[in-house]
Amino acid sequence: MEQSSAREGVRPPYEPGACAGTPVTGRVPEQLRVGRPQDADRADGVDRARGEHTHSEPPAPRVIRHSVRGQILEALRTALVDGELIPGQVYSAPALGARFGVSATPVREAMQQLAVEGAVEVVPNRGFRVSERGPRELAELAEVRALIEVPVMLRLARTVPADRWGALRPLADATVTAAAVGDRAGYAECDRAFHRAVLALAGNEQLVTVADELHRRSQWPLVAGPATRRADLLADAAEHTALLDALIAQDLVVVQALVREHFTGAEG
Repeated sequence: MEQSSAREGVRPPYEPGACAGTPVTGRVPEQLRVGRPQDADRADGVDRARGEHTHSEPPAPRVIRHSVRGQILEALRTALVDGELIPGQVYSAPALGARFGVSATPVREAMQQLAVEGAVEVVPNRGFRVSERGPRELAELAEVRALIEVPVMLRLARTVPADRWGALRPLADATVTAAAVGDRAGYAECDRAFHRAVLALAGNEQLVTVADELHRRSQWPLVAGPATRRADLLADAAEHTALLDALIAQDLVVVQALVREHFTGAEG
């Protein structure tokens, strides 16, 4: 990963899109940021509590290039990680479309994909409810991820040369940078990018796909859960750096301990 100055107009490595390869326009626009639950009921110009139309000015149109559906899907995923989309809250496609400055169709298509992934539930004639998760589901996801990734990393630690591991250092550094500024969505992308890069060395595309999906689901916030603290992100990011050091040294005992601790920490 190239290191460039922000003054040159190049986004820093921790910014969303830089780690996962998604365009920076996938970042959640201000129109989508939900300050209060009732905002979702007023965003399409209707106060549903009173059954009245409101007369606030519509949000400024937002130009979204490439795949509109893909851009909105990434923005909605970011909103989930950031907690902008609240667990248990129902959001309509027209209301979210108004916030993006696009029609309801690409929003509805993106939400349908999130429903397949389990992030939201379809509520007939109303929209989509953000799924509510508890600590047990998060612990189960951590257990499954450990069952998949621990043996793979131990095998790779025995066979992958040190220079291959060293090439992943910028990805580990990017997680530290994102954590340092408290960028939860940016950290989530860089975290997944690091794990994908490690598992990709196994040469099994299905493994990478399955593990990445489990990882993404583990990043959704808990219902009524506390916001992730910057200190927690920094501790998690530091484990990436320590893991790389152990992999380079082929220290299997430390590798196993770090990976298990990494997933155990994700439960809290």
